[in-house]
Amino acid sequence: MKRINQFTRNSMLNNYNIVMLNLFQHLFIANIHYARFRNKFGMTFFDRIERRAFKTIMLVLLWSTLSAAQFQLPKYENYILENGLTLYLMEQHEVPLIYISAIFPAGAVWDENKSGLAAFTADALLFGTKNYTKKQIEETFDFLGASISSHARKETAEITISFKKSDLDKVLPIFVDVITNPTFPQVEFDKRKKRWLIELEQAKESPRRVIGSYFDKFIFGGNVYGNPVSGSNSSIEDLNREDLPGFFGMHYRISKLGVAVVGDFSTGEMKNKIESMFPRTPSLEQLNLIIDVNKDINEFEKSNVLLIDKDDSRETTFLIGSYGVAWNNKDITQIQVINTIFGGRFTSWLNDELRVNSGLTYGARSRFTNYKSAGTFYISSFTANKTTIEAIDLALEVLDRLHTEGVDEATLTSAKNYIKGQFPPRYETSGELADLLTTMYFYGLDDSYINDFEKHVDEMTVEKANEIIARYFPKENLQFVLVGKADEIRDKVKKYGEVTEKAIEEDGF
Repeated sequence: MKRINQFTRNSMLNNYNIVMLNLFQHLFIANIHYARFRNKFGMTFFDRIERRAFKTIMLVLLWSTLSAAQFQLPKYENYILENGLTLYLMEQHEVPLIYISAIFPAGAVWDENKSGLAAFTADALLFGTKNYTKKQIEETFDFLGASISSHARKETAEITISFKKSDLDKVLPIFVDVITNPTFPQVEFDKRKKRWLIELEQAKESPRRVIGSYFDKFIFGGNVYGNPVSGSNSSIEDLNREDLPGFFGMHYRISKLGVAVVGDFSTGEMKNKIESMFPRTPSLEQLNLIIDVNKDINEFEKSNVLLIDKDDSRETTFLIGSYGVAWNNKDITQIQVINTIFGGRFTSWLNDELRVNSGLTYGARSRFTNYKSAGTFYISSFTANKTTIEAIDLALEVLDRLHTEGVDEATLTSAKNYIKGQFPPRYETSGELADLLTTMYFYGLDDSYINDFEKHVDEMTVEKANEIIARYFPKENLQFVLVGKADEIRDKVKKYGEVTEKAIEEDGF
């Protein structure tokens, strides 16, 4: 066993206590100064003061206190066991609960010509194991008030459990057996396959549930990042029960496994339990799990439009975008700041223009989706069929304004304060911290991703912000994916690029 490192961190709870105490102190002081202004000069004078300037000053004052208590990753231990398993242990004793997250490189990028196999395999881990039937697993967790789940994403498969501290010895053996000894019984495979096919058909009734799969396939084409996680009707129909143990044996290897345990436990005792329950030696056969992640990824030479016809639709759902950035991009934090301004919060430029000012939609956003070796950027919204062109044009105008006008100091300061305030609550619970640690493991992120987050935000200047916009926010050769009633919008959307049309009832994406 190799011990990697040990970190001493201020606890998240103490950080919050300091932040909130100082926040209330500043609010109290600000209220006193406001009252003195009114008493000395009267409201007539005060009304002549620029209120926005006053608010900006107060935000700067408040944030000078917040920045003194920056969020840090709580203390944890990190080990690589003899069998190659990477283990993270983080004690959190506020409540008697434990959360365990496991992650494998077993997502949809590994599906090859069997689209949906990774997701089906992850789902089927809970169908029964060598030592526990599906019924026993479900009844044990239900009786204890615990939870267990498994699922696959684009790149990974994840298995998580949460439970009371006192139930550790009841649920941990099941968790380990699910990861190491699933049996994939035929009867459960057949039942799930029938439901899966029905769910695929139902999903296409809601464009917002499937447009992301259409977009990924349109952007990445034959590249593995274009693989739809849930597969298609034909690919799921072609799956056999024998496909699952083959995929499992190839991709669910202990030497590739990352496990994070967060909650009320003793590090030494938990480490010993994990070591004793998992196989002590790695598999003799170490397969090369390398895929060509760069295959068929080329810069777009022109804009293109994918129009998915849903002939009973009264609205058009659309995504506009291109390639984004991978997880390891050095500017990923500062990209988030700019995206907050552009389309990452309710008061973003996109939402202001498309929802608040024009009433064309109930919501408009932008997002960067990050993968290990690639990523996407897109604008997303929906609108009535008759206002499709108006909404898309307005979204493009906002994107153009981002590039031509950039951001000013006040806008940047607001976004920086917002994103720093939203960051700590993302990691409040044991479950969120466990998921964070397995994410850091898979994507090769170190502690600086968390501990230097606010530093990277604070270092951002207007000049740097405008460099980020020019470098990472696509403007030319954008790709358009629309789901709507083609007869009403077909001719109008031709101005955005060459149109490819398909019916939503067609198989796949």
